[in-house]
Amino acid sequence: MLTLIIIGIVVIVVGFSAKKSNSPATPYSSIIKIVGVAIILVGAIMSSVVQINPGEIGVQKLFGKVNNTILNSGLNVVNPLVEVVTFDTRTQNYTMSGVQDEGSKSGDDAIRVLSADGLEVIIDLTVLYKIVPAEAPRILQQIGTDYINTIVRPICRTKIRDNAVYYDAVALYSTKRDEFQARIFSTIEKDFKSRGLLLEQLLVRNITLPASVKATIESKINAEQDAQKMTFVLQKEKQEAERKRVEAQGIADYQKILSTGLSDKQLQYEMIKAIATSPNAKLIIMGGGKNSTPVILDTK
Repeated sequence: MLTLIIIGIVVIVVGFSAKKSNSPATPYSSIIKIVGVAIILVGAIMSSVVQINPGEIGVQKLFGKVNNTILNSGLNVVNPLVEVVTFDTRTQNYTMSGVQDEGSKSGDDAIRVLSADGLEVIIDLTVLYKIVPAEAPRILQQIGTDYINTIVRPICRTKIRDNAVYYDAVALYSTKRDEFQARIFSTIEKDFKSRGLLLEQLLVRNITLPASVKATIESKINAEQDAQKMTFVLQKEKQEAERKRVEAQGIADYQKILSTGLSDKQLQYEMIKAIATSPNAKLIIMGGGKNSTPVILDTK
């Protein structure tokens, strides 16, 4: 480590000073210098070996100049004087939400946009992204390590506002939601790529409409449900009316057949059959001639 190297140099200087002066430490000046050299060697060895954790890469910086050589995970031998800056190359997420303590920033961090019809819409968003390893030196040189607040957050919020103005509030909430998400993904992806970041996924988690618009939508949905219910009732009544019409037509056809197609003998037969099946009826036997007298029999 650089600190040990500095300490070793200080110890060597103390050793030379002790040799020149007549102090109690003068006999030990050589030992002090040897200890100083040993400290410098230990510091140099420790500074020359850098461990990079899994899922990270290292970028070397020496006196403000960035080295384009990337250090991969594991042990790496470097110049003892360089400073190694690590970058996380795994998938990272950044959430902007209106729910307390749900997003990456505390408090209400949702994105408020104006739609094409001039209404304020609140959008919750999650961005999944990662650093392109080969671009890490350029990110360190041009952006720095705080790329989240420098690039990720402002670009996402700006692009969402820029694209929301092309859609009505209700369309954003319902029919055009997927199209809106695909559109902002495309624009954000381009800006991320030009700055060394890879956009993996963009999730529009929630879209909140103004209370007046929500009330209008709910009223419209209720009206549509009532209309569908009325359509069902009318269809059922129409089917019932059709059934009654068919039934009435059948009865009329039956009566027409009876009035036009039955003979006197058939009528007498039907009458006798009806009387015979009734326990309280009397049986009347009609004669064959016009002047014949009917015979009435009690069936009890």
